[in-house]
Amino acid sequence: MALPPRVDIRTTIEAGSVYYFHDSNLTSPDPHYFIVLNKNPQTDGVLLLVCASSRLDAVRRRRALRPETVVEISPREYPDFTRDSIVDCNTVFERSIRELQLKFDSGRLQVKAVMSPDTLEKLRDAVLESDMVDGEIQDMLIL
Repeated sequence: MALPPRVDIRTTIEAGSVYYFHDSNLTSPDPHYFIVLNKNPQTDGVLLLVCASSRLDAVRRRRALRPETVVEISPREYPDFTRDSIVDCNTVFERSIRELQLKFDSGRLQVKAVMSPDTLEKLRDAVLESDMVDGEIQDMLIL
């Protein structure tokens, strides 16, 4: 049996790439979907990721005063989601391609379908609306 070819994250990553993995900065031990926001992830020094959650009510309550900073995504909009999900765009995770590659190589990261450009733009707009996200991160989404 032939082994599948090794995926090189650096050559396959693009704006809207989605990865499914556990991140130690989250309180949940479960893996989550992370979406790449960068316009040029192959050349940027750091990847900007937002994380999807299935805890819609909790995120809505937490961001009730800033609803423009959350994006809800249904399985109709993104078929790899098995349930309605929500992204709190007040939290952006910075990771290197190398970190993701190591997770993939060790079997701790799955590559999913790329997010649609329309949904990706909603996520970027919500990050730009946030007063909790560092201006340098926001600048990377504009340039």
